[in-house]
Amino acid sequence: MRSVWSKRASKILLLVLLVPIGLTLFSLLLMWLWNWLVPPVFGWHTINFWQALGIFVLSKILFGGFRGAGRMHGRRRMMERWEQMTPEEREKFRKGMEGWCGGARSRREDDAPQGGQAQA
Repeated sequence: MRSVWSKRASKILLLVLLVPIGLTLFSLLLMWLWNWLVPPVFGWHTINFWQALGIFVLSKILFGGFRGAGRMHGRRRMMERWEQMTPEEREKFRKGMEGWCGGARSRREDDAPQGGQAQA
């Protein structure tokens, strides 16, 4: 049986190998598409590999982040878990999250007037 350390090391090694390969492939694809479409359509200059890599990284920072669809999957999973909780479990979860989030939500609810009417 493989140890936890060997599983972790193999995942790290795989990540170290796949990230540069993925960046290279996406940059080459971006460079090819740019050089095929942009100069004839707009009359702009062609770009090299390093410029394509820079455009790719900049676009990920500005528009997409580097986690992609993982955020939506996590949000959907949390919503499913929330719907399966009983009211008591939800309240326990809220109380537990106050330490992480500072309890701002519960303070605002406590400060709000009761019954929907303004207090004089």
